Amino acid sequence: MYLIGLTGSIGMGKSATAQLFAEADVPVYDADAAVHALYEKGGAAVAPIGALVPEAIVDHAVDRAILGQHVLKHADKLKQLEAIVHPLAGQSQFDFLTKAKADKAPLVVLDIPLLFETGGDGFVDCVVVVSAPFEMQKQRVLARDGMSEARFADILAKQMPDEEKREKADFIVDSSVSIEDARTQIHAILEAVKGRKGAAYEARLTRFQTAQKDKKPKESG
Repeated sequence: MYLIGLTGSIGMGKSATAQLFAEADVPVYDADAAVHALYEKGGAAVAPIGALVPEAIVDHAVDRAILGQHVLKHADKLKQLEAIVHPLAGQSQFDFLTKAKADKAPLVVLDIPLLFETGGDGFVDCVVVVSAPFEMQKQRVLARDGMSEARFADILAKQMPDEEKREKADFIVDSSVSIEDARTQIHAILEAVKGRKGAAYEARLTRFQTAQKDKKPKESG
């Protein structure tokens, strides 16, 4: 099973590109959606986050805005929050890959916004970066509800520059023309990787199993 890492800075069209992969019958793991599911009512992260930040739980779900404000005021809580969410997100991704493997999917897409920033590019077989000119990116982002130039600048500061991502990419999808043009690019990428054998799945499997082993309490004596 060949793993494609899909990434791109805010406003570059990554979500639309992920949908194009899905339309081509490629299983797509959405990292953002997985975290949202953990925070929703009944999600695995609700109880532990509630123990850490009780006021962030509203109607039996995690209120991301309240949680974010709390973490901004109490920086020490960030690592504790990551210690809760990262293992759960890892389990979600592992479950997705296990199912895809069982379904004999020849390749999958892991849609991860901070793929490079978190070192995730070392655990995929190739990386697809979605990109567009800066002015188009800015226009797209500022059109979003609640967005400001200051917030946009703050988000960009936390992401690897687009130019650097492009340099590290195996494939680049230019999202500046049209959906049809992007679809053509996606099909070209799928044709290019068709039949390739990947090693990343086994590496991710080993990484996950090691993390699970480290979580187990060590026996005394």
